[in-house]
Amino acid sequence: MIKMVKQKVYKLGDYNNNSIFPGNPQELPDESFFRETLVFIDETFLEKLSKHFGNGKYLKFDKILLAINLAKKQNLNCKNIFYYTASPFQGEAPTIEEKNKKEGYNRFINKLKEKGVIVREGRCQRLKCDGDFVYKQKAVDILLAMNLMSVPLKYPKVKKIILISSDSDFVPVVENLEENGVITILYTYYEKIRNTQFSISNHLIKSAHKYVLLTKEDFKNSPLKKDEKK
Repeated sequence: MIKMVKQKVYKLGDYNNNSIFPGNPQELPDESFFRETLVFIDETFLEKLSKHFGNGKYLKFDKILLAINLAKKQNLNCKNIFYYTASPFQGEAPTIEEKNKKEGYNRFINKLKEKGVIVREGRCQRLKCDGDFVYKQKAVDILLAMNLMSVPLKYPKVKKIILISSDSDFVPVVENLEENGVITILYTYYEKIRNTQFSISNHLIKSAHKYVLLTKEDFKNSPLKKDEKK
């Protein structure tokens, strides 16, 4: 039987990589003992970041390959991918544009499911604000939080998960997971300028075992296959 030696890990004072959070405050067992991971993808955040890196145009990339590559960077094997999204809004009498968006969405989601991705879908709500329509996803964050909370029970061998998001609403869940022996690597992106679309609460960063900033290279290194670029 291997005896675990509790040891705190801190970032050195002269260490310049600010994307790594300093260590293991809960003194959990060494990460090398646990190789399987689950990847949770907040689609709204990932697509917003894709558009940002694409200078206003969405980058084309393989979301499954991205998840696998990010896990490999942490010396982990991606056991399952959870993808959180919402179907495009459909009016009582859908327009041609709405129908086309729904058909494209269905094709994409079906491909993900065929490849083993666990898709959780909320709904899209349309609101009118100052004469313009605003679209918001509903229940998506709740679904993600519920699945995160169930990790210790449903995946008892998984001791480390990857969360791709920037939503500080997940702080209590991340903290609860760590209390139950599951640590979180947060893949996120933020800008130091306040009140921008990528301003981020320090609470989310501090709640994670470690955080890593996503880069444009992460997207470029996860290209779509030729037959999927159409």
